[in-house]
Amino acid sequence: MPFYDLNVPWSTPNSELPRTLSFLAELGYNVVALNHTITGKLPTDFACAIPDPLPFVVPPKLTVLRRLTLVLTTPVNNAALTQLASSYDILAVRPVDEKSLLLAATSLDSDIVSLDLTQRLPYFFKFKTLAEAVKRGVRFEVCYAQGVGGDAISRRNLIGNVQGLIRASRKRGLIVSSEAASAGACRGPWDVINLASIWGLGQERGYEALSEEARKVAVTARLRRTSYRGVVNVVYGGEQAAKSDKKAEIREKGTQDVQEKRKAHVLDHTSPAESDKPVSKREQKRRRKAELEKHKSTHDAETGGSIVTPDHTKM
Repeated sequence: MPFYDLNVPWSTPNSELPRTLSFLAELGYNVVALNHTITGKLPTDFACAIPDPLPFVVPPKLTVLRRLTLVLTTPVNNAALTQLASSYDILAVRPVDEKSLLLAATSLDSDIVSLDLTQRLPYFFKFKTLAEAVKRGVRFEVCYAQGVGGDAISRRNLIGNVQGLIRASRKRGLIVSSEAASAGACRGPWDVINLASIWGLGQERGYEALSEEARKVAVTARLRRTSYRGVVNVVYGGEQAAKSDKKAEIREKGTQDVQEKRKAHVLDHTSPAESDKPVSKREQKRRRKAELEKHKSTHDAETGGSIVTPDHTKM
């Protein structure tokens, strides 16, 4: 599974960016996203600010994506986000308070919710809000660069906020990126996985955050741009209907057989348990005696109940 780093800041001019991309490729990353951040009102020009092709040499085994991060300082609608997303590979939003976090998690058509975890947040993460975002396919981003090279306050806030995010999300829907402005702040994939394990995410979930979950973000973002929403109506389901009819016929036939067996038992005045149970010798003798008595009583009734014998004394 390839490793992803979906947050490498883009700035012009930046002499450190070619070195950062080369170092990420040496560390083992396969896909990198260059991040352009917009704060405040949306621009009137929706063209991509990251040129294509890039003005420097990119390592041949490294795939470069283009990402836009919109800081939610002002209200924004999905129509403007759709126009912005058409020019970039990935669209992310960064909430600044609890209200904007709720908006990003429940209604905005974004791919990533990127939080500034180095600040002391004035609210707590709630499972219901995060679960709604994960259900919609939105992923929450954790950036480790400030936890590696930042000051003591930033590291303390980052660790506390990450642990709260992991606890509220129940370790689901998280991706880990670098947000490294220089090559010195980058770390290898397995070092990042160990760091996420220390924070409480676990080694397996940390591996998924760098590979599988990040891949889902890139694929979902591409599908969002290139596909259309629609409704599919299945008119004929193939052979499934025939199988269900066959099962119904077998069930109906079994019900008829059971009813016929019950009728036969009623006519014989015996129950199914009695007909299947073996008869003992004593029971056979008792039934034979009952049949003889019944036959004798029937014969006596036919002959009048008495037998006339001749009198030989008068002769």
